[in-house]
Amino acid sequence: MGMIVAISGLSGCGKNTVGEKAAAKLGLRPIRMSFKEEAARRGIPLMDLQQIAGSDGGALDKELDAKIAEEASKGNCVVMTWLGPWVVKNADLRIWLNASVEERARRVAGRDGMKPSEAKRHVKARDRDNVMRYKKHYGIDIRDRSVFDLEINTGRFSPDQSAEIVAKAAELVGTRKFEMG
Repeated sequence: MGMIVAISGLSGCGKNTVGEKAAAKLGLRPIRMSFKEEAARRGIPLMDLQQIAGSDGGALDKELDAKIAEEASKGNCVVMTWLGPWVVKNADLRIWLNASVEERARRVAGRDGMKPSEAKRHVKARDRDNVMRYKKHYGIDIRDRSVFDLEINTGRFSPDQSAEIVAKAAELVGTRKFEMG
């Protein structure tokens, strides 16, 4: 099966950036099936997809999460998604990325071409919507960090440094798996 790393965090925390870099360092497949990509695939704004997900009884969330879990079951991957640490039951390492609302809004503003005030509203709205939706449809409170092995403040560490921390943690977990196996 190999190594499965699941990375989560709120909007703009660096899930994809850090996850892609960590996957490259570890020689693992990156898995990133996000609402952002699904909205682009459908040709609609991200917040429109958020609205659909909020009113479909959890069908869209569960469809994407089933695809993520299926792909991750093949092993040797880094999963970068909000619910990855919960839906990928056999993850070897679960990591929460964290940064302040201001830092996450700054990143989203730069990435998505928004004004800082608009990005801050966007980040807060996505966080709020996702927290409520995941609680309602899955019974998961993503604010509860108890399922995580490691939390990284991506406001303090650069994407390369954060990926290095993930890689080192994965190496340590892999060594421990080998010793215990």
